[in-house]
Amino acid sequence: MLSSDDSPLDLPMPGEPLYERLAEHYRRIISAGTLAPGDRMPSVRGFMSRHGVSLSTAIQTFRRLEDAGLLLVRPRAGYFVRRPVAARLATAREPDIPSLPDEAQYVGLHERISRVIERASLYPDALNLGGATASAGLYPTAHLQSLTTRLLRHRPTLLTEAGADGGAPEFKQAVARRALSAGLSMSPDEVIVTTGGVEAVNLALRAVAQPGDTIAIESPAFFGLLQILESLGLRALEIPTSPTTGLSPEALEIALSAYKNVKALVVVPHLQNPLGAVIPDERKAQLLKLCVAHGVAIIEDDPYRELVERVETARPIKAWDRDGSVIHCASLNKVLAPGFRLGWMSAGKWGGRIKMLKYAQSRHNEILPQLVAAEFIASGAFDRHLVRLRERLRAQREATADAIARYFPDGTRLSPPAGGLLLWVALPDGLSSERLFETALTERIRIAPGAIFSNAQRFDSCIRLSCPRPFDHGLDDALRRLGQLVHDLR
Repeated sequence: MLSSDDSPLDLPMPGEPLYERLAEHYRRIISAGTLAPGDRMPSVRGFMSRHGVSLSTAIQTFRRLEDAGLLLVRPRAGYFVRRPVAARLATAREPDIPSLPDEAQYVGLHERISRVIERASLYPDALNLGGATASAGLYPTAHLQSLTTRLLRHRPTLLTEAGADGGAPEFKQAVARRALSAGLSMSPDEVIVTTGGVEAVNLALRAVAQPGDTIAIESPAFFGLLQILESLGLRALEIPTSPTTGLSPEALEIALSAYKNVKALVVVPHLQNPLGAVIPDERKAQLLKLCVAHGVAIIEDDPYRELVERVETARPIKAWDRDGSVIHCASLNKVLAPGFRLGWMSAGKWGGRIKMLKYAQSRHNEILPQLVAAEFIASGAFDRHLVRLRERLRAQREATADAIARYFPDGTRLSPPAGGLLLWVALPDGLSSERLFETALTERIRIAPGAIFSNAQRFDSCIRLSCPRPFDHGLDDALRRLGQLVHDLR
């Protein structure tokens, strides 16, 4: 039996049970390889002595690790580190590169997406595995509340005074300083504060295109982007996208050579939604070079970069931009506070027009969330929170992937992403994600069917699953039932 890492445990989150903290401690040890598959865990009695905990806490810790697929119990022998079941899953297929991608006008897609969202709303008690936001317990609620209270105590008129046009100077300064670690150099005056990332992308599209113009996008793409395109009367050119390396420069080059009315490329370079792909640096530079050569703007939608496990290697495309061709959009919705709906842009050569559009569309943002976020970002608490969040999301992804491998039929495919909380699951050929979506709702399980991530029907046999909360018996049971539904639909 290997010895566990006896380094001090992290300070607990408010209200976090001790067994959760201990389970997370051992998840990290197993993930790092200190305890390898087949190694024996400490006995329950030895665990109690080592950590000074009760029998109940020790048993709950082992059960949590067992639920996560990290341990197996052998009668009269104890607990052992388990070989990951997800290793048995085949990886997702790479996309075909067509001789020429199809240009499509979105007609009725918004209605189809809205119908899926409306159907899901009829089951408010369903376990939501179709969203893209982590559970509230993974965010630093108590710290943000403390900052908010202190700010209101010192500045009691924050809720009643008008905010500064373009954003609070303190927040813009914090964003500009933080951007340096990502390889971005921008002044606070360049930062345009928005209501989340969706408004940022909406403003960027309105700045560079007119109704009837064509926009190159990833395929599959976040359904919210498809709704924006349809609402703005824009055509879309779906570019094949790898589940591991992102949008294909080769397919984009074919498309830009054939279609002369492409105004912009919208791309998610880090943990692309829904695939989870991360574009390698050489591909980022290649995409920028292609778009500059064809006079095409790049709208870089980058809400997930801070969730990449090796975030120091995740440089935005904007880091290679030398002439303002990239409009960089980011937000705090996924990484810090979903309730803030706080985003920002560095708009390059379109800065003046986007500031005008922002003022015409929604004026200034609420000042209180900006000041709270500014203090948190500028402190070491933000990086500590991100380290903890990335580790917890990794454990949740791995446990969910293991459950999929256990319960879903042969022919299921999944390429584990390098961060975040989304899994793109390819079902066995011929299965309909929309049928599975409808059937799962009757089991009180909500998923995101692949059909809503494209204007074509190429992804109807795929589903997007999220891993929003710590894995437990409830999640394991839900995935077991979902896997049985997939078996039944075959």
